[in-house]
Amino acid sequence: MISLQKIAKTFQTKDGDVTAVDHVDLTVDEGEIFGIIGYSGAGKSTLIRLLNMLETPSSGDITVAGKNMTTLTKKELRKARQEIGMIFQHFNLLWSRTVEENIAFPLEIKGVSKGEKKKRVQELITLVGLEGRGGSYPAQLSGGQKQRVGIARALATNPKVLLCDEATSALDPKTTDSILDLLVDINKKLSLTIILITHEMHVIRKICHRVAVMENGQIVEEGPVLDVFRSPKEDMTKEFVKQVTEPEETEEAIAHLFKDDGIGHVLQLTFVGSDAKRSLITDVVRRFDISISILQGKISQTRDGSYGSLFVNVTGEKTVIEEAITYIKEQKVDVEVIHYV
Repeated sequence: MISLQKIAKTFQTKDGDVTAVDHVDLTVDEGEIFGIIGYSGAGKSTLIRLLNMLETPSSGDITVAGKNMTTLTKKELRKARQEIGMIFQHFNLLWSRTVEENIAFPLEIKGVSKGEKKKRVQELITLVGLEGRGGSYPAQLSGGQKQRVGIARALATNPKVLLCDEATSALDPKTTDSILDLLVDINKKLSLTIILITHEMHVIRKICHRVAVMENGQIVEEGPVLDVFRSPKEDMTKEFVKQVTEPEETEEAIAHLFKDDGIGHVLQLTFVGSDAKRSLITDVVRRFDISISILQGKISQTRDGSYGSLFVNVTGEKTVIEEAITYIKEQKVDVEVIHYV
């Protein structure tokens, strides 16, 4: 569906050239929800704008739905963009137009008949859950409702691809979840390919099939979301994964325990998929002459299964503890010794 080959984008500034995207290769499958995550300045916003040629690449090829976007004429590009919808962090709505008129705007540009336009607008209002708000103006809507208008407008021309540029960053957590649920619903109903960029791992965890991590204009890690959660390789990725797998007070709690004499082994156990629901701790205590106390724990749900992270303090004979650790690993649960005495 989407293929980027050696895509680069360099901006010329007063202080010299700045490379925002540095020779990126990326493939997104049809019907996939693909996430791109990175901190500010990583190049992710530039990358997503390259996909519909809002930014022109300095080099490389971009193929969307079988079309090489870099070789199209201006007329061909305008037509190709009708197959690529886009929603934004701050909605970008026309404030002097009603909900219906905002959604209808792309259809006006396309030259759709009045009857067909009206029918399509009502279909989209129902799809995004804005029944009864068609005559409202953006100033009369909540943040979540404004983003629903943005989504409906982006879908007006029946695009094959939906680009989401930090689409939930301006929303509160509850509203964010409702918008993410809507995107999943649209993905299923319309078989729509969705690419979203974000700095929030919660967004990736909740709806994405695969994720790419960007840093300094490059893709530093990529893979299925559950695999990335299970074994993040880059330090940047590990930071993002910790956003949703570890309670904020974990490090503080463990650091406090370090001050106490007699602390045993502090272990981090990582459970993936069905393993997250097992009663492993009870099993280990029954098998080995050790004591286990739970320090912190959290289970997160990705689209492809559960991911659990549990911090425990284990006391007992060192050799017995080591036997228990070996047993836990044999159960296909990752174990990392955080601290021991």
